Amino acid sequence: MDEEWFVQQADDAGLLTRLAARAQSTFWGLLGCEVVQADGKKATICLDTGEQHLNLIGIVHGGVLMSLMDNAMGLVVMLAHPNERTVTATMNTHFLSSSKGGLLVCEAEMLHRTKRTLTLQGQVKDEEGKLLAWASAAYRIV
Repeated sequence: MDEEWFVQQADDAGLLTRLAARAQSTFWGLLGCEVVQADGKKATICLDTGEQHLNLIGIVHGGVLMSLMDNAMGLVVMLAHPNERTVTATMNTHFLSSSKGGLLVCEAEMLHRTKRTLTLQGQVKDEEGKLLAWASAAYRIV
């Protein structure tokens, strides 16, 4: 592999470390998200859910699932465009199954990009690999 590839990997790792440190004082940290893997094309994050993530009927709140997907997709966008501000423009979510808690894993992937819009998809699975929710989203460079 060439030297440029190694330099880019180190830059990406440094950016990810800085983003993770800054995120701890934001909603990301309050929710409890953790990065498993991330770059400008794909990301995997996880959340070890607790009672605070449940709704009144004892299942993981839909807003938690949506937030996981928005966080994972947003992370991909931030790593793909590190020097630009981006925001979620739309997010279409499909809730497929419920979870009573445990470890949730969220994967996000870039599908398409234009000059100012990025389209991604995300999904949340439980510890057994059961698909809980799926979303598509558009992010705008502002």
